[in-house]
Amino acid sequence: MCSIRLIGFDVDGILTDGRLLYGAEADETKAFHVHDGLGLKLLAQAGIVTCAISARASAAAARRLAELGVQHVHLGVRDKRPVFEALLAEHRLSYAEAAFMGDDLPDLSILARVQFAATVAEAFPAVRSRCHWIATRPAGGGAVREFAEFLLASQDKLDGLIDPYFQGAL
Repeated sequence: MCSIRLIGFDVDGILTDGRLLYGAEADETKAFHVHDGLGLKLLAQAGIVTCAISARASAAAARRLAELGVQHVHLGVRDKRPVFEALLAEHRLSYAEAAFMGDDLPDLSILARVQFAATVAEAFPAVRSRCHWIATRPAGGGAVREFAEFLLASQDKLDGLIDPYFQGAL
């Protein structure tokens, strides 16, 4: 996993708990966990390109991902693989240098090709059985942070990224 330089994430069921909350108007709300947000920021600080690819278009997701500085956000994408492959090409990377975290059938075309496929415990067996790693934290409740720290630790980058927090420098 030391060669992972780009990580993609699904949104609903990974960065959120997968529930869709509708208001009386056309409003759609989503809950995002701050732990996951810091996990995405740690990946960026380590020089790992992050992207989010979701089948649903969502103003709430677009806003949160922009706040977190996710470099590539693609919402409302039914066929995720061509978008992911375009990002790999843009960064001159291959699937051997990529990871993806997804939870449902639309994610399988990417999960089956990346060097490291990750998911959440809530994912259906057809997805879980095809992933290398399964989070113990729930979707939308720290699973992304858990994955980020796992990956960064495997690259010997985690301690260097969290040391400034001990110093009170952040």
